[in-house]
Amino acid sequence: MTKPKKQKFPYLLGSKWTAQQKVDGWRHFQVINRKNQGKWVYAEMTSSCDPNVKFWINATILQDRGLWEPGWQTLQEIQTSQKNVS
Repeated sequence: MTKPKKQKFPYLLGSKWTAQQKVDGWRHFQVINRKNQGKWVYAEMTSSCDPNVKFWINATILQDRGLWEPGWQTLQEIQTSQKNVS
């Protein structure tokens, strides 16, 4: 009996993220869709402030704290975490 393959990024759908640099003028995004392509997992992101701003991103990029922080961060929190990364 084989074990089912563990899903990569099981909590991706519906997760909230803050971009360290603005993307199309916005920082706060939510994952609204996911797709698996071969060994890669992709997340469709949408801006929480502008639902017309959408893009697909490789989910592994979300693990880079220099680019993305989990949850929605305030500008002050973003600036503090950028100082810690530098």
